[in-house]
Amino acid sequence: MWKDLKAFILRGSVLDLAIGIIVGAAFGKIVTSLVNDIIMPPIGLLLGKVDFSGFFVNLSGKAYDSLAAAKQAGAATINYGMFVNTVLDFLIVAVVIFFLIRGINKILPKPKAAPPASKDCPYCLSSVPVKATRCPHCTSQIQA
Repeated sequence: MWKDLKAFILRGSVLDLAIGIIVGAAFGKIVTSLVNDIIMPPIGLLLGKVDFSGFFVNLSGKAYDSLAAAKQAGAATINYGMFVNTVLDFLIVAVVIFFLIRGINKILPKPKAAPPASKDCPYCLSSVPVKATRCPHCTSQIQA
């Protein structure tokens, strides 16, 4: 059983997947920091010193000065400012992955098309194997 488990874990695709998940998680943290610490502050400054992560809708009916105060009081809130940040995270990751895959596709050779397995008989237009010299449907001689 251990031998089978070891063979499964050491298989190339499983290791590639594990490495991809680890690198993806680290990349996600970098993108989150990029959005929260670099992109959103200038946007907030341009919109009148607004901090998007603090935008929320209070569902409890009581007034709170900040999202932190509402959370500390245990109030139900809809945190749409954090949602905006998360959407920006996703869009940046999606664009980076798009360009990464696009670059990889340009580097990798295009797969060659497989030769056709059949051809059409010029007389009856039936499908015939490529190596056939006589059509099985109309019995005509087919040139190679």
